[in-house]
Amino acid sequence: MLFDVEHNVFWHPAWPSRPSETSEALRVARTELESVPQLVPVYGHRYLPGTAGEYGHPVLSVYQTDIILYGNDLTDYIQHEFAGRTNGLLAHATVDFWSYFVEGGPGIDVSLPTPFTPYARSAQEAVDCIRMLALERLIGRRHYPEQLIEAGLTALVLDVETESLPLLAGLSRSEHEQADVLFDQVLDELGLLQDLPTDTTDLPWEVARWELVRWWLRLIVHGSLAPDAGGDLITYEGWGALAQPQTLRPLVDKTEAYNDWAAIRLADRESLADSIVEEARRLLTGPWPPQG
Repeated sequence: MLFDVEHNVFWHPAWPSRPSETSEALRVARTELESVPQLVPVYGHRYLPGTAGEYGHPVLSVYQTDIILYGNDLTDYIQHEFAGRTNGLLAHATVDFWSYFVEGGPGIDVSLPTPFTPYARSAQEAVDCIRMLALERLIGRRHYPEQLIEAGLTALVLDVETESLPLLAGLSRSEHEQADVLFDQVLDELGLLQDLPTDTTDLPWEVARWELVRWWLRLIVHGSLAPDAGGDLITYEGWGALAQPQTLRPLVDKTEAYNDWAAIRLADRESLADSIVEEARRLLTGPWPPQG
């Protein structure tokens, strides 16, 4: 995979934005790969995802980033590889990160926290980021404790003042389990809790989801969220959850084109990523929510 990062411009959409220097890109990729489920060699280029205490995973055929399913499970793989027959069932990916390569999209595992980089340059932007994280959590999205802590630290540096903000920003790695509680206290102290829908049956819930779509678009345009990752997120959490509004269809189509690894060359990916950014910019310049 690192070979493809260095020579074939590969970059996993769940990773932070790719650095311009190849050596730095390799360093970031190597760090990111340390945390993904390891692959256990089975035979030749065939591997099983190694997740302790779990079974029934499909066997993968892996050549650099050319990764395909080669059996529904270990038994099915053995029949496929050595007897030339399979059980005929539809194989499916089951493990985070590796599913990106074999399912053809979405480009990120949308159940994972939003892979954005900090962007706030003012106190108001810092508070807006905290509000957006709260809205994400409302619709069921998860966050890494580091994201909540980093949002708190950014707000503190930009002179946002609440009683619990220094406590959130100062959490050590061993204290990460306190992040959610302190984040809720910060929301309350900033007066943000009263503006949030109480649950997903509230009328404001749809408005909140449109607000998140606009935030994700802004992250894409500002370079804080990779275009393809943002497109996947909006496709799943916006377009799909909002009854597939036609106004988001062009963005969805461009994202699907980017994710079609079999149909396009690597050289085309940069222009497709640029087209996602341009569509995000176009949506942001119009009325909100977009009409039509």
